[in-house]
Amino acid sequence: MKIAIIHDWLVVYAGSERCVESFTNIWPEADIYTLVNFLTPEEQKIIVKDKVPITSFLQNWHSVRKNYRKFLPLFPYAIEQFDLSNYDLVISSSHAVAKGVLTNSNQLHINYCHTPIRYAWDLTHQYLNESGFSKGIKGTIAKTILHYIRMWDVNASNRVDYFVANSNYIAGRIKKTYRRDAEVIYPPVDTVQFPIQKIKEDYYLAASRFVPYKRIDLIVEAFSMMPDKRLVIIGEGPDENKIKSKASTNIRFFGYQSKENLIEYMRNAKAFIFAADEDFGIMMIEALSCGTPVIALNKGGAAETIIDGKTGIYFSQQNAGFIKEAVERFEANPGIFNPDDLNEYAKRFDRKVFEEKIKSFVNIKCEDFFNK
Repeated sequence: MKIAIIHDWLVVYAGSERCVESFTNIWPEADIYTLVNFLTPEEQKIIVKDKVPITSFLQNWHSVRKNYRKFLPLFPYAIEQFDLSNYDLVISSSHAVAKGVLTNSNQLHINYCHTPIRYAWDLTHQYLNESGFSKGIKGTIAKTILHYIRMWDVNASNRVDYFVANSNYIAGRIKKTYRRDAEVIYPPVDTVQFPIQKIKEDYYLAASRFVPYKRIDLIVEAFSMMPDKRLVIIGEGPDENKIKSKASTNIRFFGYQSKENLIEYMRNAKAFIFAADEDFGIMMIEALSCGTPVIALNKGGAAETIIDGKTGIYFSQQNAGFIKEAVERFEANPGIFNPDDLNEYAKRFDRKVFEEKIKSFVNIKCEDFFNK
């Protein structure tokens, strides 16, 4: 059986790329397609092994590498230019347009959906406001493009035979947006790379890209109200200056860190703080694997993976005061979280579990489809 794996774009080694890594572990013979590939040789070796990804016409455009997201209006057209007609099975990994590849009635198309396109659906108005496109001529153009993207996206969802969602939260969004059901298989976490550390140091940790929806600014505001508590923040991004302007002296920024350094900070932190309404939240599970409890927003993926009072502490709103209250509740219950229990709980999200489940799902659907 000829297999094609298609991913939106290969630019960094992040959560969705870990799924592609597992797909190429399971189906090493598959060909890889993506709009653009700007991975380092080391990242490419991990994600796609010895394969050379097949890219779209956008790959050779001069300014794409600098800011590929500006070419969003061309993504639907570009993804449809891939000729996949010689493949039996197409597996798409998509948080944007990969699910829109063209297939025929003799091909089985399974989509692992990280999320419907966020900036075209539930984050549309936030995206327009923060980009300065809510008014004027530029605003009209941006809104028209997003309207076109939404229409295309719904149409593209009908090209998928089976959806797999990375959480029940995303399965609900798939149902709301596309009126389609989805199997839920949680994404892979390399728990073996995040070994347990039982003796903790006296600091809290937040780690993320500095982009608006991650709400690092709220974590900073909360700890600025708690000058006796230390906060370490790892990451960088466009909101860096805005976030740093709100920080008090008990908050330290360490910028981008290597994976090895991040793991050490995570292992030694007394708790990991997570304020985003995230699709799943792999870093929360990595923290648990280190024996580090999580203080998280009780929405999105965290509502499925963090158990209040057992693996972490919830706060109910994206508000600095609620984060402060959650930290104080955590401090009031020292010793309630057992690092061994947290580490054991994290193992249910291990990469091996993901690969077993996704392989079984695909095999069952292939048997049904090709033997009918």
